Amino acid sequence: MNLLITGSLGLVGSTATEYFLNKNHSITGIDNDMRAVFFGNDGSTTTQLKRFLKNSNYTHTDLDIRDYKNLENIFKGNSFDAIIHTAAQPSHDKAREIPLLDFEVNALGTLNLLELTKQYAQKAVFIFTSTNKVYGDNPNKIGLRENKKRYVFKDKLFVGFNELTPVDHTTHSLFGASKLSADICVQEYGKYFGLKTTCLRLGCITGQAHSGVKLHGFLSYLIKSLKEKKSYEIIGYNGKQVRDQIHAYDLAAAFEQIIKKPGVGEVFNLGGGSQNTISVLEAIELVSKKINIEPKLKYTKANRIGDHICYISDIRKFQKRYPKWKLTQSIEDIVNEQL
Repeated sequence: MNLLITGSLGLVGSTATEYFLNKNHSITGIDNDMRAVFFGNDGSTTTQLKRFLKNSNYTHTDLDIRDYKNLENIFKGNSFDAIIHTAAQPSHDKAREIPLLDFEVNALGTLNLLELTKQYAQKAVFIFTSTNKVYGDNPNKIGLRENKKRYVFKDKLFVGFNELTPVDHTTHSLFGASKLSADICVQEYGKYFGLKTTCLRLGCITGQAHSGVKLHGFLSYLIKSLKEKKSYEIIGYNGKQVRDQIHAYDLAAAFEQIIKKPGVGEVFNLGGGSQNTISVLEAIELVSKKINIEPKLKYTKANRIGDHICYISDIRKFQKRYPKWKLTQSIEDIVNEQL
């Protein structure tokens, strides 16, 4: 296949690039290291590029996805079987500092890619990495119980949030709003124009390729901070907030299944599910024990605006649609890889 991957040097994009290169597919990668603009040098992803350029099946373009004209030249010069769109401003917190840039990258950049797919690659599969932040803080309205190290659902039969979770009447964060705008456009280009579009509403994604920073990449940044014996700040909920974690490799494998059996205007929640959950306190304890240190912790009582207390993805719809896909990386595997 001939694939276009945006954000090809980031965590998800680079993992997908490596995954498909290993299967001898051709990749056109788009990445202008915007992460360095958002987060400084610690967030830069340029280290991935030298490795990919050694593979003759990889072609790189240093391009901003807001640049419609030059994006159009790429579409005109190629025949793509699939577009995997991972490029984004990815931070809940950073968006409030740069609302215009956040919206342009997340919403306008996505719309550019959809329109060019409609014009030049109507048969291509279009996969968009959306976010659980499209639900805003609606997930916080479910009944919770506070345990010693984490929050848990009061209803023991509740396994997580599905695709019918409301997106309205809630506080999203500006990041959640820009991603929801893109999410709806991806659905609409499927349902209205018949493109093979899929939105994956993702939770926490991680892996060794993650350039985690304070404002993005919770588990990666936590592990990095503790390994380097730096102070780690717990923000809100006494560190008992819970997230499911999915390894980027398992996400790349999910992309492959979608390409083999695409839908039209599809939406799936995807993450580590109920089997791959961890709270901030539990993550600190797990990593500290493994590297045998006493963590330096700082507590901030106020939570981030629109932040989830306990978010676990209900992945049953995706598993039913793609029964050959499964999670291969546990929380333990994910942490061990990054130590």
